[in-house]
Amino acid sequence: MIIGLTGKFAAGKGTVAEVLTARGFRYHSLSDVLREELAARGIAESREALTAVGNELRRDGGPDVLARRIQARLQDGGDHIVDSIRNPAEVAALREVPGFFLLGVDADRAVRFERLRARARQGDPTTFEQFAALEDKETHSVDPTTQRLAATFDLADEVVRNDGPIDALHAAVLEVVARRR
Repeated sequence: MIIGLTGKFAAGKGTVAEVLTARGFRYHSLSDVLREELAARGIAESREALTAVGNELRRDGGPDVLARRIQARLQDGGDHIVDSIRNPAEVAALREVPGFFLLGVDADRAVRFERLRARARQGDPTTFEQFAALEDKETHSVDPTTQRLAATFDLADEVVRNDGPIDALHAAVLEVVARRR
């Protein structure tokens, strides 16, 4: 089983990944492909650098380039998670791998902003206005070589909500896995 994860900032994708890795799934992230690229170029990691190099790679190598770079890691027949899927072409490329399905993780915008503030990652927006502007930019783009979160989320085969207690999210994820097995 290969579960792709998509969702907006601080929706709970990382928590979903933790639930699944605790059950033996191997973790992969399209963002790790970008981190590897930044390291190879000697560029310091930041949200801006990750976005810029991702957009450059998609422009030069096609909008599915990140997914194609990770496909070989998924061919062993095991259980895998692929995190940070942000473009519909990435979904299309990953659907070529047997056993793949896309899981959307969603939560209310205000809840997500509070989570983002609590995790305090370097480069995260510090005001709700900055958060909303960045999210809108990355969510509603029509350029096929950029992040297109809304169009990607619309492709989800299953969606779990993460507005409530953490136990409810865990239960919802495990229910999806059981139903898909």
